[in-house]
Amino acid sequence: MKLFYDLHVHSSLSPCGSDEMTPNNIVNMAYLKGLDIISVTDHNTGKNCNVISRLAEKLGILVIPGMEIQTKEEVHILCYFTHMDALDAFEIELDQHRIQMLNRPENFGNQWVMDEDDIKVEDYPLALILSVSISLDQLKALVEKFGGVIVPAHVNKSSNSMLSNLGFIPETLDLKFVEVFMNAPAPKSILDHYGLLKNSDAHTLGIISEPENSMELKEKTINAVIDFLKRRTL
Repeated sequence: MKLFYDLHVHSSLSPCGSDEMTPNNIVNMAYLKGLDIISVTDHNTGKNCNVISRLAEKLGILVIPGMEIQTKEEVHILCYFTHMDALDAFEIELDQHRIQMLNRPENFGNQWVMDEDDIKVEDYPLALILSVSISLDQLKALVEKFGGVIVPAHVNKSSNSMLSNLGFIPETLDLKFVEVFMNAPAPKSILDHYGLLKNSDAHTLGIISEPENSMELKEKTINAVIDFLKRRTL
């Protein structure tokens, strides 16, 4: 079946995310736009994912548990998991690699954990804008430990991407997919050798994708999406 997706959306928990990116606003906008699958991939944490998943289920939208990690190479990596418990367990291990610096909302933005009524329940204290002290190779191993898969974010972007920071995509990572930023050209070497995800990287509601990017799956399940990202042959 053909399913429309946006697998890179930021909530109000990400310092770069607008305060309007509340759980209900995200889910309702995805519904209005006709999306079948979304993933809220906040920076270095997944603490809004459970709430958003429960809200989305009521509207028939599938939520892929996810997170966007900034590695110590300052490269952004999308991490996707088969269930929320795996995401939570991954975050517990990730806590060991956080830089213990407090967020400054006036400089970096708010970091709000919210409930199903869009009420703030926590100001996440540590600065999520910073890298975690984990390398690309270490991150891949840790994500796979919990059954997940990694996808390099916006590889053709001029900052915090694998190409801008490293100059190449390491073959040792054995990647099947990369994400491309839709407003910048992508090298032919990328287009020819990897499956492509095209997401919004939305920090505001209006940027969430229209129903224009799709994947063909046998069933509308988290496992089907993860398997697609792990096993696609080109």
